[in-house]
Amino acid sequence: MLHYPPTLAYAQQQDQDDPLRSFRDKFLIPKKDGKTITYLCGNSLGLQPKSVRQVLERELDVWQNHGVEGWFEGKEPWLYYHKYCKQTLAEIVGAKPSEVCPMNNLTVNLHLMLTSFYRPEGTRTRVLTVAGDFPSDQYALETHVRSRGLDPADTIIEIKPEAGSYTLKTETLLDAIREHQGTLALVMMSGLHYYTGQVFDMKAIAAEANRHGIKVGFDLAHAVGNAPLQLRDWGVDFATWCSYKYLNSGPGGVSGIFVHEKNHDADLPRLAGWWGYDEARRFEMTPGFVPMPGADGWQLSTPTILALAVHRASLAIFEQAGIGNLRTKSERLTGYLEYILGEINQKFGNPITIMTPAEPAARGCQLSLLVEKDGKKLFDTLVENNIIGDWREPNCIRLAPTPLYNSFEDVWRVGEVFEEFYNNANAYNSF
Repeated sequence: MLHYPPTLAYAQQQDQDDPLRSFRDKFLIPKKDGKTITYLCGNSLGLQPKSVRQVLERELDVWQNHGVEGWFEGKEPWLYYHKYCKQTLAEIVGAKPSEVCPMNNLTVNLHLMLTSFYRPEGTRTRVLTVAGDFPSDQYALETHVRSRGLDPADTIIEIKPEAGSYTLKTETLLDAIREHQGTLALVMMSGLHYYTGQVFDMKAIAAEANRHGIKVGFDLAHAVGNAPLQLRDWGVDFATWCSYKYLNSGPGGVSGIFVHEKNHDADLPRLAGWWGYDEARRFEMTPGFVPMPGADGWQLSTPTILALAVHRASLAIFEQAGIGNLRTKSERLTGYLEYILGEINQKFGNPITIMTPAEPAARGCQLSLLVEKDGKKLFDTLVENNIIGDWREPNCIRLAPTPLYNSFEDVWRVGEVFEEFYNNANAYNSF
């Protein structure tokens, strides 16, 4: 672990030297009682870009002035709106523009992807995943397996960490794929675990699955816009994500999918909708589904233009900042938080366990803290001091310093409140 002087002066100097410092000003930082909040909850909901109101008003003006003709008139007709997002999305996830499409919501897309890529046949009927994945993933897999007439208890293989460990070793996952290769139809799991903050080695997992002819897909809800992704080069078959966390596209914002080019011409079953029909012939209203090329062919319904406008506004900020630059800052910010928490542990007898891996490659910006004693009281103290993180029962605090809008001083402030909390606790216990 690098050494970071845990002083306010150091934090402020890092912010002054930060080449991305101006991007904080592109967001609306919440305030409470006139004081700016220290917001470390981008892993649940990203902050609102200042540009959002303007882009929404622009599309509302189009609606007002053109009505239904807004789909076809003006400089940027709504008919093609999903295409305006594709280039930047492709750069963020490591794909070609034809392999990505913003559409629907995450669990809807997950069901669409499972329809196409979970193809139980013969002895290969099972799905390998990680234990304790986000509930939507669990429910989607369970109900999809049942819809094929199979028993989830026998069909879904959940891989757990070793006893005494909070995270999974890559080799444990690879060994499981090798062990069950003859019965696996699909590997489907999160790319970054929502609870522990662990980034799984998607490249190695995809390579092992590909080696045995097993389809592989990832839920990237907590990874997209946060962890480095090269889905195309890794040979991932499909992925889906939400945009309201690190992509800052508003509560319940539009989701997105990745479908590898190798699957574009495959004869895959799919649940089809009008908007996925060949764009050039869509308004002929003819029977017989003819999909658009690439990921666009998995679209279902008319897109929500206002949601796409917000999404596009946030993606423009990513385009300006550069996903590689953001990752560099993220590693430093989270490293600084890790160091400060280490100092707290050293001073107060290790009251905090960081469940998230220490290796930068195995985590995004989030650190998940296990606080066995007075965890909820500590979390409430953070809130009382205008620091917004995330509480997960029974004893987990998640903090996510996000490089677009968080600062080193934000991280230093967390350490200040932690130290005050434990100083007060020690003073109380000494009586």
